[in-house]
Amino acid sequence: MASLFTRIIEGDAPARFVWKDEQCVAFLSIHPLKTGHALVVPRVEVDHWIDLDAALMSRLVHVAQIIGTAQRTAFRPEKVALMIAGLEVRHVHLHLVPIWDLHDMDFERQDRDPDPAALDAAAARLRAALIELGRTEVPGA
Repeated sequence: MASLFTRIIEGDAPARFVWKDEQCVAFLSIHPLKTGHALVVPRVEVDHWIDLDAALMSRLVHVAQIIGTAQRTAFRPEKVALMIAGLEVRHVHLHLVPIWDLHDMDFERQDRDPDPAALDAAAARLRAALIELGRTEVPGA
């Protein structure tokens, strides 16, 4: 059975995409820790990050840097945190979270019922920042 992220990538489940390329995608979390919380996900379904091909892992981290730079531009956080956990969805994904405090990475504080308009606005800000930074491969999703 396909993971939730595979269903999102294939268009069978909705998402607010901010990046798409041949190897990976990035979209906003539906349960954000902070505004602009994004996930970088490989198109290939792999459960554990240590099982990724080194070149694909490198690509994911490179895209995470690009998205993180855009998050810094769009949301002006103190830092952009990167975490790989993988227990909630068994498909590798990198969490990128604009943070101001270490507690901003506490998954007990995630927003379980975010305002859809706020998620749309955060996605638009992130896409605009990517374009401002010279990225032309940003999807219009």
